Formats: sequence, C-alpha cells, structure tokens
Amino acid sequence: MTAQPYLSSSPHIRTPETTDRIMRVVIYSLLPACAVSVYFFGVAALVLLLITTLGCLATEALCQRLMGRTPTLGDGSAALTGILLALNLPPYSPWWLALLGAVIAVGIGKQAYGGLGCNPFNPALVARVVLLISFPVQMTTWYAPTPLGSGLDAVTTATPLGEMKTAVMLTGQLPAGLQSPVADYLIGNMAGSLGEISALALLLGGGWLLWKRIITWHIPVAYLGSVVLLGGAFWLVDPSRYPNPLFHLLTGGLMLGALYMATDLVTSPITGRGMLIFGFGCGLLTVIIRLFGGYPEGVSFAILLMNAATPLIDRFTKPRRFGYVRAGEGGRA
Repeated sequence: MTAQPYLSSSPHIRTPETTDRIMRVVIYSLLPACAVSVYFFGVAALVLLLITTLGCLATEALCQRLMGRTPTLGDGSAALTGILLALNLPPYSPWWLALLGAVIAVGIGKQAYGGLGCNPFNPALVARVVLLISFPVQMTTWYAPTPLGSGLDAVTTATPLGEMKTAVMLTGQLPAGLQSPVADYLIGNMAGSLGEISALALLLGGGWLLWKRIITWHIPVAYLGSVVLLGGAFWLVDPSRYPNPLFHLLTGGLMLGALYMATDLVTSPITGRGMLIFGFGCGLLTVIIRLFGGYPEGVSFAILLMNAATPLIDRFTKPRRFGYVRAGEGGRA
C-alpha cells in the first residue's frame, strides 16, 4: 500500500513573522512614548514602567507554572502588556496599584481565558477599567508635568478632558483657552496618564508599525476619522459647549487607543471590512462617552465594548467561501 502524503488544512501560507518578533517591534515602537513620559515625569514614570512590566512577567510565569505549562516569557507578550498598562496609569500611581494592575491584566485578562491568542478583551484595558472602578481616587489623581532638570515639585491638576467635563457640567460652556495650547497637547506638556501625554511620539511609533506591516490602516483611520467627524459635527452645532476635533485627537488616550489598543491582533476583527466597522464603533462610543457620559474619557470603555462585538463582526464580514450557494438560490455559485 502506497503511503499517502500528509496534507494540513488550508490556507497554505508561510510567513517569516513570529509572535516574539511582532511583540519586539511593537515594544520598540513604544520607546519614544516611554522616553517622553520619563522626561515629563522623571523617575516616577520609569519606576511605574518597571513595576508593571516585571509584575506582568512574574504573573505570566506563575500562572503558566500553576497550569503545568512551560513559561513562555520570551515571546514578549507579557512585557508588552506591562508597558501598555503603565501607559494607561497616572504617573505617580502607588506601587501596589501598579502591581495589582499587572496581576489583573495577565491573570484575569489573559491567562484566565487560556493565554495568548485566547483572550477576548485587551488585557491592559481590562486592568485599567477594573482599577478605575475599584480605586477611582488613585486612578483620577493627575499631576502637572515636571520636566527633568526643572526642579519643580509635582502638583495635582486636572487633565484637559477632566477640565472640559467639569466646566461643561457646572457652566454649560468650555473653559476659555482650553483648546488653544495645541503645541503642548501635541508634544505632551499636559496632565494625564503616561500614554496620554505625547500624541507626536505615539504617531511616530504607530507610523513605524504601519511601515513594518504589523498593523493595517483600517482601525486607526476608522477610529480617528470617526472621532473627527462626530466630534466635528457637535462642535459645528455648538462650539461654545463642544470641543473642536483637534482637541479630541490630541488629548486623552485616543492616540494610544487607536494605534495600540484597538489594533490588538487577538481582540480585533480579522477582515478589512470588519476592522473599519470596529474602528468606527470605537470612535462613536468614545465621543458619546466623552461628551455625554459620566467619565471624561471613553477610550477604554469603547474599545472593550467593541472587543465584545468582535466575534459578531467577524461572523458577518467573513468572505464568502468558494462555491457557496445561498439557501434558496439554487443553480451555480
């Protein structure tokens, strides 16, 4: 009897890309944003990055040991989760909050579902939202930037989005001059989490990811574009109450969310059409929460809600298979 050749299931596609290479490229792309955060917030930002990264690595190793698996820390996914988590936290977060966030991100947001590739929600955002709901004071205490060498002490202040939300709730109008310091918003000279303070650095990193083909344009363009369109529509209706689209783009966690969190390969749709729907949904929810919700920022909630809708989006946007005939049509496909 002649031995039959072994054939794996389709598609028969080979690629030089590996998980660890993809994770390394994403980590490298975040280095400019990390450097800017350390410049504006000094040693506190560096310590926060170290705690969350080491905490995620330790939690990953412990969970895999408990499940009888060989730790796979070399793939870089736990380290990337730690960096993204730090960028989602206030710069002077207490050490226990950062460490707890690392445990939640990897232990609950990732390993509880089976590990890398099985989690339905972005682990870093799961940790951020759990911490925000559980410890609102620590998660909403912001500090003005204190650049290295300035000799200034850390002073609590409001983020631009927080200032906008408070003023609109109290007076029905935006604060005077809130939308004018565009250059400061672009480079990151404002209060916020580590990942909110430099749209320029995040754009450079995101552009490199696009050039390296780690992500595609669909989600970032749909996300940012929908925020511009919807935010711009409200601004045109009442510019005294609603901020202009540029303010939406450069403040808060929008750039970090659109370029790094929403484009997570595991939790986002797999088709181009699905990615566009996903990005538009993120933008719609972000604007609604920012303008009408109880929180000044809506990026985390928007992305997690759309993560939950990803299986449904994939189901209705998957391409028609070859030879498919719709029920009741008959004849040839």
